[in-house]
Amino acid sequence: MKDLGAPALMGISKVGKKSRPIKPDPHFGPPLKCTKRLKEIMTRHYMLSRYAEGAKPVAWVTSGAPVEVLRPFGIYTVYPENHGALCGAKKMGPELCAVAEEHGYHQDLCSYARIDLGHYFSGKTPAGKLPKPDLLFASNNICQTVAYWYKALSHYLKIPLILFDTPYNFREITDSDISYMVRQFEEMIPVLEQVSGRQFNYRKLQEYVRIGKDASLTWGEVLATMKSRPAPMTIFDAFGHMVPIVSLRGLPLALEYYRTLLSELRERVSHGVGAIKRERKRLMWDNIAIWYKMRDHSSLFAGQGMNFVTATYTNAWAETTPYMDENRPFESMARAYSLVILNNNLNSRLELMERLIKEYQVDGLVIHSARSCKPYSVGQYDLKRLLMERLEVPSVIIEADITDSRAYSEEQTRTRLEAFFEAMEG
Repeated sequence: MKDLGAPALMGISKVGKKSRPIKPDPHFGPPLKCTKRLKEIMTRHYMLSRYAEGAKPVAWVTSGAPVEVLRPFGIYTVYPENHGALCGAKKMGPELCAVAEEHGYHQDLCSYARIDLGHYFSGKTPAGKLPKPDLLFASNNICQTVAYWYKALSHYLKIPLILFDTPYNFREITDSDISYMVRQFEEMIPVLEQVSGRQFNYRKLQEYVRIGKDASLTWGEVLATMKSRPAPMTIFDAFGHMVPIVSLRGLPLALEYYRTLLSELRERVSHGVGAIKRERKRLMWDNIAIWYKMRDHSSLFAGQGMNFVTATYTNAWAETTPYMDENRPFESMARAYSLVILNNNLNSRLELMERLIKEYQVDGLVIHSARSCKPYSVGQYDLKRLLMERLEVPSVIIEADITDSRAYSEEQTRTRLEAFFEAMEG
């Protein structure tokens, strides 16, 4: 099916569909060739997911969960957060969020969760159809909301939930913390064997850990190409091209894709090809993307000669990768997944942002204060103040939401950005 059926079905799905030509923006350089390949990969992934139900065990997985442990069991993985971002980009966020709200879920709840629950209640999705899961796999290293969100899904769907609990890193992860997380991995194995009907294969786990690490390291190299002047892509590009490292982590396809993307970017660097035609200023983005405003913001900043060259969000998928070790898969996964940015203290985040600003020669900082993503947004005003004091970097905070455009004020955002543009020129 995946080798012959999926390409055929993808071709059929395009019949009769007319794509509206997008008028080229004069502020941008040539588009990335790899974008076409990315669309093919993700279309194939969602297409195959429609037929996975009944053919393979299916798991819905949170973005921060150690998915490598699922791979040896042949479990097909779907990421509701990625699906939520897709719904946001397609401007379906408010509609699906409203469905969840009609069932009693508050508007201040994470809009990814509301979209996912709205999809469950309505069946609506721009992906055509999502497979019913046999298992839910979550980790609270990104937030506590996922635990309650997935508990609700477990209740509605009447399927098991595995929650990987990561102690918060107030100062440093201890040996007892690592032992606690390793025991959780060991206790997952019998459940995964029962759900999948397969016995655990330790060598396969080691192989998936190795591939996942190589893919994440390559993603880190992709991001590092933006240290060049001019940067060969923008963070808005990276927000899109990060999808495989989330949805397909641990699979050879993700590694293959990032090697191809890295090759293209290095070629652009060698020829001095920039993502925007006039890179005068270099910026950093903090927090998740505002998915429904990606194109607008990309054009707005490019028109000012400003290019986003780094972000805490995209960096998160490469930052703790060096901890991964195929020879000690459980221990290394425990360390890597418990030290991600949202499970780490604010001092660590401040140091990370300082390092990125220096390494990428950042001239200004744009902070997205996401209404429904409290763990990512907490402390941002203090971080802004400290970074301006230490590095004298002009900064602005945009108040919005990741997928629910009802929380976005065009007038307020425009006023703040105009003041920021003036400060950048001062």
